[in-house]
Amino acid sequence: MIGVLISAIVVCLVSWVYLRWRSVKQYWAERGVPFLPPHPIWGSLTFLLQKNTGTWMIEMYQRFPKAPVVGIWLYWRPALIINSPELAKRILLKDNYVFRDRFLSGGKHDPIGSLNLLTTNDPLWAVVRRRLTSIFTGSKLRALQPLVDTKCSQLITRIKNTEDYSKLNLRYLFVDYNTDVFGTAAFGVETHAVRTGKDPMRTVTEAFMNFDWLRGLGWSSIFFFPQMSKIFKFTLFPKWSTEYFKNIFAIVVEQRKDNIIKDPKDLVDALLKMKRDGPVIDGVEITDDVIISNAAIMLLGGFETSGSALTFTLYHLAHEPEIQQKIYDEVSKVIGEDGKFDITKLMELTYLNAVVKETLRLYSPMGWLDRVASQDYQIDEKLTIKKGTPVYVNAIGMQYDPDYFPEPLKYDPERFMPGNEKNIKPFTYLPFGEGPRICIGMRFGLISVRHAISNLIMKYKFEPIPGAPKPTEVEFEKKGLLLVPGQHMAINFIPRDV
Repeated sequence: MIGVLISAIVVCLVSWVYLRWRSVKQYWAERGVPFLPPHPIWGSLTFLLQKNTGTWMIEMYQRFPKAPVVGIWLYWRPALIINSPELAKRILLKDNYVFRDRFLSGGKHDPIGSLNLLTTNDPLWAVVRRRLTSIFTGSKLRALQPLVDTKCSQLITRIKNTEDYSKLNLRYLFVDYNTDVFGTAAFGVETHAVRTGKDPMRTVTEAFMNFDWLRGLGWSSIFFFPQMSKIFKFTLFPKWSTEYFKNIFAIVVEQRKDNIIKDPKDLVDALLKMKRDGPVIDGVEITDDVIISNAAIMLLGGFETSGSALTFTLYHLAHEPEIQQKIYDEVSKVIGEDGKFDITKLMELTYLNAVVKETLRLYSPMGWLDRVASQDYQIDEKLTIKKGTPVYVNAIGMQYDPDYFPEPLKYDPERFMPGNEKNIKPFTYLPFGEGPRICIGMRFGLISVRHAISNLIMKYKFEPIPGAPKPTEVEFEKKGLLLVPGQHMAINFIPRDV
């Protein structure tokens, strides 16, 4: 009798799984959406830990040319890739009230990883975003001048003291530099990673960069299957690093406890003012974890993305001497008598900015923008996005589309010169996102990148290492989610005779 009962349960379970799977795999076919057949376990995520997500997004765009949407599965959960600039505009801007929240999220077990502008949603997101936005205006960012001047000087000294440039990994060099820039700005403590590559803060950012299979699984879960991250208690930051962040912030709070903050001058001021204006702001509880989480995400959001942008820019310049010379000619006109650059003047340099924009077109660190529908949303007469469906705006795919950017693999800053940039179709270039959730640290990151390029190009000519791969041959990090270098990249720094 028991055997019959067990057999019946097994038959029912197998039947349910079969019927459920059949429903899952037919989901997009029934809605007339193009797709690739899903894996019975992983859905469309078979590429994870084997191929960079940005690379996969480009492939999905190119496999379905002219398809405005492509159906995918996050394990068994249907999701949608958006390959159309018109739909991107609707989702990110026009109808953003439906797609206001991100799909990725942390959990209560990970407060430092889940209470920041990247991972949290309303109402906390709105309160924090509103409080921090004023810090990233042009006038406030000018206060970064002494910091970037100092760090660029230390960067040049590091390069000057290097004996063998073929062993100087650009990715790690510029991560060291940006760890100092963003770490100091976010936590208010001076760090010295750019001098030697070693610093307690650099130990933290190094841990972010090291993607073994377990950390890769954790991040993949946070981004594509948040429920799993909550079950297995995966964290956005390494667990030990959260204690480091808490200890640093406690020191900063003690150092600035007597400061009266009416008009915050920097990020630390803004975070401390938010803490002092609490514990409740606009009905939202502002805990120490909220404050520390948002300082940590500024570090995470800046050190690798800006470091990657600098790496790819200098690597291309080493292979493009004409472009390199144009930048040199432009920046040499605005260098101060003291040998330093003014943040505002660099902002106004059209060719330098065009070069940075072209780098970000080819190498947007986060080449896809995730959102989740808060209600049913009708795309057209045939397709309605159901409430709770994740959508991914395929920014990197559009940035590689020859219809929008002719010869997309060619490194061509002229695309972004004033006479040409106006011809770029809106919402086909989205390295920082768009709409209410556009990257809050965009201007900050660009300041760091422009300053480093300008200072280095005045001191050195960049030349390729003999036998090194060409820019188009460089591999991306396969286990990570960001479009960053996956191999050693180095160039020769030739001192200028000035």
